[in-house]
Amino acid sequence: MSLSAQLALNQRLDTIAHNIANVTTPGFRGEGIKFDSLVSDLGSNSIDYASIGRSYINTQGGEIVQTGNPLDVAIKGDVWFALSAGKTQVYTRDGRLQMAPDGQLLSIEGMPVVDPGGAPIKLDPRAGAPVISSSGAITQRGKQIGALGLFALDPAAKLSYFRNSSVVSDLPATPVVDTDRVSVVQGAIENSNVNAMSEMTRLISVTRAFENVQSAVSDTEKSYSDAIKTLG
Repeated sequence: MSLSAQLALNQRLDTIAHNIANVTTPGFRGEGIKFDSLVSDLGSNSIDYASIGRSYINTQGGEIVQTGNPLDVAIKGDVWFALSAGKTQVYTRDGRLQMAPDGQLLSIEGMPVVDPGGAPIKLDPRAGAPVISSSGAITQRGKQIGALGLFALDPAAKLSYFRNSSVVSDLPATPVVDTDRVSVVQGAIENSNVNAMSEMTRLISVTRAFENVQSAVSDTEKSYSDAIKTLG
């Protein structure tokens, strides 16, 4: 039982450390742990063991802050931008974009940003900064040249971290056509949804719990050792 508690608390410490390290990462979604109780039947007695937990990514939105940069975009609503990572499509809320010399629209880490159909977006590098509407439509010099892909992830999907703050879904994402409930904000970025103060409080609490379990294990081992010496 003590071992299972230590494993569970260690998993929680790793998760909290990961969240704290990404407090300032735009678009980052914090990680949480779901713990279950496993029951081992021992005749008329039973012992509950804590599992090491199942991790999940908290998709709650972060604060949107204005930057004034026309290539910064944020989303209001439960949808994601999509990036092409070779044969894999990944999703992000980090809207810090950049335009390559050839006009290709890229993420902050250089991955192509895709449209609703999954195709890379290419701008005119000679036409100046793009204008991006609340629906994600991209125009330059008054002419629409593309649109940002907005994708909804299945609530039942298992998300895992990719590079930076992007994620991979184990279920297909759905392009969002009806943008009445979502909107793109140009000249802004979304902060991480991690609350630094809450995570620090959890870190202290879990660290103390881990120390208490270790102390209990040491006390138990000492009691066994003393009993063996006495019986011997």
